[in-house]
Amino acid sequence: MFHFLLRTIPRPILIKLSLAFQKVSPLLYAGNRYEDPINGKTYRKFLPYGYSGRAERNNVLSPGTMSLERHRLLWLYLKEKTDFFTAPYKMLHIAPEQCFFKIFRGMKNLDYTTGDYNSPIADVHFDLHHAPFEDNSFDVIFCNHVLEHVEDSAQCMRELYRIMRPGGWGIFQVPIDITRTETYEDKSITSPEERAIHYWQKDHVRLFGLDYKQKLEEAGFAVTTDDYAERMPAELADRYRISPSETIYLCRKER
Repeated sequence: MFHFLLRTIPRPILIKLSLAFQKVSPLLYAGNRYEDPINGKTYRKFLPYGYSGRAERNNVLSPGTMSLERHRLLWLYLKEKTDFFTAPYKMLHIAPEQCFFKIFRGMKNLDYTTGDYNSPIADVHFDLHHAPFEDNSFDVIFCNHVLEHVEDSAQCMRELYRIMRPGGWGIFQVPIDITRTETYEDKSITSPEERAIHYWQKDHVRLFGLDYKQKLEEAGFAVTTDDYAERMPAELADRYRISPSETIYLCRKER
């Protein structure tokens, strides 16, 4: 059922429906087997999630925040490995995730701007190939699960580097096929059905491989990869429903 809804309902409508669902989910999924670290609440189970092209994943979508494995991992990483929640930062959040949007907006240490091509919760609507910001504008940039959608990922990476301040940092997660040493991209694959098969999702235009770090470095970033999830105790990863295979890509602009 969720698989069908994700494939057929436009994203702005899905966002509105999920906001309504969040109001009743604590009662529908009451329990203490699993925990969402973003809101600190527990549930008897999480929801399934998946798009055409990949098998639906069971027990991964939080009923409370609508967070997925990668969102909960990022939250824990930010809490334990960065000063994101305390240091004063001017921040740009591209394609803002619903599970973070209100929390980040309310953080007094952040000068927080959201941007997206068409998201209804974005402050600024723009094409990432030509970001409408001056050089060296932001201390922190989040741009997660975006670069697999854009026409020219190298150009977008250069734009992210351009608008980041020297000394700034960002996290730019993407789906990665760890069985590939090189990113897979074929301009002749244009139909949604073919893209779902080759790139895991109908609106993806490439599938990044293990050369993703190199591509970020070519744009100018100093990149640190952190296998934070893999080092997490198995019982904790299961309680939070986090995939141990996801690597954090922390990107810095050194000068």
